[in-house]
Amino acid sequence: MGLRFEEIDWQPTPIGEISLRRRRHPVSGDDVYEVKLGDEFLMSSLFTAGEIALTELGLAELPHAERPELDVVVGGLGLGYTARTALDDPRVRSLTVIEALAEVIDWHERHLVPLGAQLTSDVRCRLAHGDFFALAADPRGLDPEAPGRRFHAVLLDVDHSPRHVLHPRHAALYRPAGLRALAEHLHPGGVFALWSNDPPDEQFTSALTEVFAQTAAQVVDFDNPLQGGTSTNTVYVARKAPATPPDDGSAGSGDTARPLK
Repeated sequence: MGLRFEEIDWQPTPIGEISLRRRRHPVSGDDVYEVKLGDEFLMSSLFTAGEIALTELGLAELPHAERPELDVVVGGLGLGYTARTALDDPRVRSLTVIEALAEVIDWHERHLVPLGAQLTSDVRCRLAHGDFFALAADPRGLDPEAPGRRFHAVLLDVDHSPRHVLHPRHAALYRPAGLRALAEHLHPGGVFALWSNDPPDEQFTSALTEVFAQTAAQVVDFDNPLQGGTSTNTVYVARKAPATPPDDGSAGSGDTARPLK
């Protein structure tokens, strides 16, 4: 890139003006891609550790397999790092990425962002324009093309945190009723993982334990070259109870929420 700064695209959307920018890092000389909603920064290719950890920590809770057999949903496409990390896992058979803004999908399809070509050329990956939060609350499920379909993992990175949401209607998902509706779209033993920019939230963790059999909140540390020192994200991981075995008279061990390892 010859310019030190370039606005690659700008579009009005139902939730505000969204822009894709590229600038040259003054020290490394690398291109840094940034997405802004109005005057607010949504994401940057300079900070991807949390997005990558979201996938790695979530999929780590699923069993190993000798062949691809996992069907995964990612809520929020962004710059694509969560999705790319899922495709790097050889166990993933299919990946459905649900993105509310058609403009963001268009960036990937036109290869305006670094991972666009990789995501759109992988036959396992489908970029779907839709409202993740509406689909999660719908009994028909997260895949409009296959009502009732269940998934092995749902990885969500849309809001800043359960308390700091991009739209007020998103808040319902982070309450027990919303989490129960989402859990219906998971196979028994399936995993829900969530990225958050805030420290672990006791209220949200309590809501997770009401719904899921196992829960954990993992703090992810990463270098912050802009502010200096280290910054943190939080990744919540919650696993649904496995299928109930035939009743042999013993007490059910999967009914009480407990920490993940």
